[in-house]
Formats: sequence, C-alpha cells, structure tokens
Amino acid sequence: MRAAGILWFALMLIAFGLGSNVQSQTDSREELFFSSNQSYKNGDFQKAGEGYSQLISEGYKSGQVYYNLGNAYFRMNDLGRAILNYERALLQIPRDADLKFNLNIAQDQTLDAIPNSQNLAGLLFAWLDSINLNELFWCFALINAALWINFLSRLFIKTELTYYLFIILIIFWLGTGVSLGVKSYQIRSDSRAVVIDKEIGVYAGPDVSDTILFKLHQGTIVQHERTGDGWSLIRLSDEKRGWVKARTVELINSPKLAAGSFKGLDK
Repeated sequence: MRAAGILWFALMLIAFGLGSNVQSQTDSREELFFSSNQSYKNGDFQKAGEGYSQLISEGYKSGQVYYNLGNAYFRMNDLGRAILNYERALLQIPRDADLKFNLNIAQDQTLDAIPNSQNLAGLLFAWLDSINLNELFWCFALINAALWINFLSRLFIKTELTYYLFIILIIFWLGTGVSLGVKSYQIRSDSRAVVIDKEIGVYAGPDVSDTILFKLHQGTIVQHERTGDGWSLIRLSDEKRGWVKARTVELINSPKLAAGSFKGLDK
C-alpha cells in the first residue's frame, strides 16, 4: 500500500508539472499574440510580424495568426508574402469576410494575369471552399454517431419515425463522407505556390544559362510540380511552364509551415 501511495503521489506530481508547463506555454503565447497586435496598432509592422512568425514556429498555426502576419507583410509592401499568408489563413478560416476582402485587395495589386482553371471536382464541390477540413470532420463524426444511435435504437424500437430518420441519416452520412474524402484529397494535392520575390525569371531549364521564357512578379500564384538542386519546376498554364530558383516561390500548403523566420524589408 505504501509503494502504491508513493507511485500515486509521483504520478500526481508529474501530471501537475505537465499541466503547469502547458498552462505556462499557453500564457506566454497569448502574451506574445497580444503584444504583436499592439505593435501592429503602433505601426511597428516589423516587430508585429516577428511576433506572429515566432508563434507559428512554436506550433501556434491558427488562421488568425496567418491573417495577422499577412497584414503585417502587406503594410510593409511585401505583396508576395502577404498573399502567401492570406491563402494559408483561408485554409483555416475560409468564411472570414475581412480576410477575403484583404486578399482581394492584395490580388488586385499583382502584375501578372492568372488564368482561372477549375477541375470537375472543384466545380461539383465548390461549396467545400467555405468550410475547413476540421469542421467537415466533426460534421461527419456527429452524423456518424447519430446514425449508430439510431441503428441501435431500432434494434429495440422499430417505428416509422426511426426508419425515415435512418434513411435521412444515411444520405447525410454518405454526403459528408464523400465530401470529407474530396476535401482531404484537395488539401493533399494542393500544389499552389506563391512568387515571393519582386520579379523572377522563368527559365527553359534548371540553369541560369538557359533561356528566360517569361518573367513573373510577387504575389503570382503558380502550380508547383517538383523541386531539385535548388530549382523548382512551376506551371502558370498549360502553355507557360518552366524552372525558377526554389527560394523565389513558396508552397501555400507546405509541410514546413512552421519553418523560417519573418522576412523584413532589410532581409
């Protein structure tokens, strides 16, 4: 009993320590977020951007933080990184009216005309642009739970109401399930990248001695095909495709969203 008591006491100390550490991290992140907001209000966009970037690098990658970081870049006339972070925010808060408004303003200032291409899945499931993956997952989980509850209840209470409810739930279950699969695929296959340099040359091959086919400017969204040896193969349209230096473009849905630091005008 004594050994069990000591073990229980030790586990409590560990749990308390972990809980205190998590709370401390949360408090420090909230403090950094509010101080960054204050820096933005005071016109110190460099300091604000550094704070938001630090939050992202620490794993606090919320849509609001990306949106604020995009605003900081926009106010510093860094159109490429502003659009990049607005697009990243849009993946998490797709219905935010202020975000959409600011993104439209930033896109209106880009120099390159971008062809609007939409595949069949994008047309059929266009409404998915207004909901994020996490929200869709919980919708499916709730409908799935309701379906099983209804199914189990019909084992004991077989009424006309539970029958029609079962049919309705099956329809919604299939609809949300397919939508969840499509949304997951869209995110995994999202190869969009943003030009972050003011002007870049698109080469016929991965070498500066190759012919420059055309030029692109900051904020332009392209399709990223692959990267190797410091070069990226990008596509603007079926007719316009070529190689750019990898550091001049950045993926929107990048697996390294937490990497890197704030790039001010002096960098």
